[in-house]
Amino acid sequence: MEIRQVIGSLVCTHRVNGLGHWDLRLLQDTKGKQYVATDPVDARPGDWVFVVSGSAARYAMGDAGILTDLTIGGIIDHWEAQDEAAARPTAALAAKAA
Repeated sequence: MEIRQVIGSLVCTHRVNGLGHWDLRLLQDTKGKQYVATDPVDARPGDWVFVVSGSAARYAMGDAGILTDLTIGGIIDHWEAQDEAAARPTAALAAKAA
């Protein structure tokens, strides 16, 4: 499991059947790399979340038939980052809030 920040949502009206109608979120790690994850927990932009990957991601969706390799496992209410600079909101989110 890894910690990432939700930076947005993806709207995809045309998708493979194996994804169903699950919400897709755009995530960012502390180095700025972006990822797409399925979201069964209704995370919002700015939330810090932990993710599960690989086959565990499919089981985290509650259905191993869902075609995903990254799933948000939960929204983090509080955590103490070892590097506090890494836990600050991204510049993009700060600009949105302003």
